[in-house]
Amino acid sequence: VPTLKALIAALTHLEAEIRKLDAEIARRAKENDVARRLMTVPGIGPLIATAIAVLAPPPETFRKARDFAAWLGLVPRQHSTGGKQRLGATTRMGERSLRRLLIIGANSVVIKRNVHKEAQPGTWLGSLLLRKPPMLVRVALANKMARIVWALMARGGIYQSPVAAA
Repeated sequence: VPTLKALIAALTHLEAEIRKLDAEIARRAKENDVARRLMTVPGIGPLIATAIAVLAPPPETFRKARDFAAWLGLVPRQHSTGGKQRLGATTRMGERSLRRLLIIGANSVVIKRNVHKEAQPGTWLGSLLLRKPPMLVRVALANKMARIVWALMARGGIYQSPVAAA
């Protein structure tokens, strides 16, 4: 029983520390202009937005959004020759922590698809969910989110849902 009480006390202390760190991350995300704009993208919260704002190189480093997604390791491997394009599995050769965070963010959109307009039946994501394996859909959505993130960092502005823009 004393060992369990010690474990419970340690877990309680850790939960309090995590709450403090979460509050600090949320505060910093609200103060940072880039992070605040990135949080308008579905699936990107304070933690992911702050991580991208701090860890990602300046958007001028990349010529286009696909280059940023490739830096993260979210694009298919290319085996193209003679004008015939063949795409393979996702490369996973990039910034590991940001890639993982974007996939987790994409996972939250897929899980809460009844809340997000972008995942309703008839949309790009909704139709992809019907045809493809779930993990492939999450990585494809993370790739799309990475491209949106690059566009927001390079050009400014906030995310506008294609459903709302139409």
